[in-house]
Amino acid sequence: MNSTLQTRPADLNSRIFFKAFLGLLLRDMRVLRREFVPFLLRVGMQPLLFLFVFTFILPRMGGGNPMAAGAGRVDFGTIILPGLMAVAIMFSGIAAVALPLSSEFGITREIDDRVMCPLPLWAVALEKVCFSAMQSIVAALLVIPMALYIPAVPVHADIYSWPLLALVLILSSLLAGSLGLVIGSTVNPKQIGLVFSIIVVPITFLGCVYYPWAWLDKIKWLKFGVLFNPIVYMSEGLRAAVTPSVGHMPWWAILTALVFFLAVLGRLGLRGFLGRVLS
Repeated sequence: MNSTLQTRPADLNSRIFFKAFLGLLLRDMRVLRREFVPFLLRVGMQPLLFLFVFTFILPRMGGGNPMAAGAGRVDFGTIILPGLMAVAIMFSGIAAVALPLSSEFGITREIDDRVMCPLPLWAVALEKVCFSAMQSIVAALLVIPMALYIPAVPVHADIYSWPLLALVLILSSLLAGSLGLVIGSTVNPKQIGLVFSIIVVPITFLGCVYYPWAWLDKIKWLKFGVLFNPIVYMSEGLRAAVTPSVGHMPWWAILTALVFFLAVLGRLGLRGFLGRVLS
């Protein structure tokens, strides 16, 4: 009897925690449902235009795609499919966390309402990352039908390991949300646009999105320099799961790096979030 009474407060606290966490998540999902069409346009426009120009227009101009010709092995559409999925994950994750946080910490002060929930502050930050991860996974999956129907030359996607694909999608989406948490909680709202120009765009172009990491052998300094870029492991992980015919890193190295960057960015983002809320 005594042991039962002792466990009740813990069970009650757990129920309150999950109800409050689910309430925040459902609130954000309700807002997203009202803005679902703008969300689809935001996450789908960039991969749509890139595929249309580089895999539909250029091959029909007679000269083909210069990068595909240089590769001589795999069509360009097959090469960039995992990379575009990684870009969709990264941009969606950052946009879903960093941009709302910049306004919540600024003019609207909506963050004050969120922290009034019966949740520890770290759980409020975790909910934002989890919600952004859901959006990032949707954004990545939207790229697949585009890549199958837009390119002039068929894309050879072969998902031979669904568990690996699911694991890479989840880790990559949480990583993107954590990076968004770092940016949103540490950067001045007026400088968010500058961050996209000097940080997000460069790490995207140097993230093995448009070329596999294995093809950087002739540029050794760059091949090892990009290893500090988390998007590299997102692109290579999706390449290993979706287009295994293209050279990629070993899966164990990819997963280890994703977990490492997730832990580092998650810790930095949580520290910045707590600092802004408690200041």
